[in-house]
Amino acid sequence: MDIDPRICFQARLSRDARFDGRFFIGVRTTHIYCRPICPVRAAKEENVSYFPTAAAAADAGYRPCLRCRPELSPGTPAWLGTTSTVSRALRLISENALEDRSVDELAARLGVGSRQLSRLFLRHLGATPVTVAKTRRLHFAKKLIDETSLPMGQIALAAGFGSVRRFNAAFRQTYKRTPSELRWLAHVAVPQPANEYLFRLHFRPPFQWEQLLNYLSRRAIPGVEAVESGSYRQTISLNGDSGTLGVSLSSHSEALDVCLSFPEPRWLFLIVERVRRIFDLSADPSEITAQLGNDSMLSERVAAMPGLRVPGCWDGFELAVRAILGQQVSVAAASTLAGRLALSFGRRISGSGTLTHLFPQAETLAQADLARIGLPEGRAETIRSLARAVIAGRINFDWVANLEEFQTLLCAIPGIGNWTAQYIAMRALGDPDAFPAGDLGLLRATSLRSERELAQRAERWRPWRAYAAMYLWQVDINAHKRHQQNRLENTSRDGHPRMPNQKVRLNQRNVG
Repeated sequence: MDIDPRICFQARLSRDARFDGRFFIGVRTTHIYCRPICPVRAAKEENVSYFPTAAAAADAGYRPCLRCRPELSPGTPAWLGTTSTVSRALRLISENALEDRSVDELAARLGVGSRQLSRLFLRHLGATPVTVAKTRRLHFAKKLIDETSLPMGQIALAAGFGSVRRFNAAFRQTYKRTPSELRWLAHVAVPQPANEYLFRLHFRPPFQWEQLLNYLSRRAIPGVEAVESGSYRQTISLNGDSGTLGVSLSSHSEALDVCLSFPEPRWLFLIVERVRRIFDLSADPSEITAQLGNDSMLSERVAAMPGLRVPGCWDGFELAVRAILGQQVSVAAASTLAGRLALSFGRRISGSGTLTHLFPQAETLAQADLARIGLPEGRAETIRSLARAVIAGRINFDWVANLEEFQTLLCAIPGIGNWTAQYIAMRALGDPDAFPAGDLGLLRATSLRSERELAQRAERWRPWRAYAAMYLWQVDINAHKRHQQNRLENTSRDGHPRMPNQKVRLNQRNVG
């Protein structure tokens, strides 16, 4: 991954937040690495080095800054400047692929040799797979030290260290302090009730939170998901344990506030990584806008809604079933069917309110009588066939090494075509280039006559075709403009609602 020192120099002097996470600064005199927005006095240019990732800085012998906290960076967009092999490897590492497997096993799964994989990582990320995984574990452990009151033993397990001894040794080597000393220095949040955790996950602005919530709200599964009072809530299940998560836009920074209720802290790393993917927090709007905004079919939409994200999902199997339910019916009808499925076959959880059930597992649906929820037999058999393929291990949503091969396996199931496979790749696998060209909504938005025409037109949108689809799915761009203008007219400069008798002067560049 190439870094232009001139751009990095200007970005770090101006502390430009747009470059946060795109590179890191190593200061030779202190052996510390920082984010471009670090508030400390800027070091002389001859005393700094630039690195594409935090792992590369760590591999060069630098330790994380305690002021700007590199673990809070919005993250390096996994696919920018990397090959598809590296992108897939990064996703697998985020699912703890190296916790109980070797680099050789990871490389074999990706269809390359371990030496080739290491060379690709060094070329594109500046660090080996092992260093990338170790840095991510350290950053998450530091986040738990600062933001929770968990005992150190539980933090060690949650961050994937396996033992407290390895955990302590890694922190002494990296931070030159023990974990306990770092907690004493940190500003720890107010202690939460047992099994409840609060995290703040940062993103690169702009971020179309309202549009994302609207998209999720229309597709929410009754009993499993809810969008209420500007927040998204969902029941979750992982490795036999269950709980809930709630996500809202932070009022203090460019971040999302995440509230987790979960009984087993050792899975917190996996949960947080999945939340990041649900809300597409590693996306870089500037890169996406630069390409899509130059297209005549998309430019007006991109200008009106910069920072649109591609919503992910908590569980790939759940999303795949939801996609099958949505075949040949409206969005509202699919949500109704999904709610009936959850209420009839999902496990009820303790608690009150709108979140009452977990989405049913593959083992439950493999032989389920789905006709009782009003599902046509053809689609019912498709869901049962998918569930059996998941149970047999032929399809695994958590361990996808080759997207093309995965989509071929999906399409081999009767009732799953290219539209469904592309939609699953887009939302369940986080493929930024997935594009369901056969979608009727996309055809209407583009006024093109056929799937083939749309697929050809979409070639110029690579590798961001999934984001192009999200822009095209925004039904009424003019209604969005009117909504944004009304918000400006009715909001004072300090962000509070404007009183009716107050006058307003609009800057036409900001009306959008």
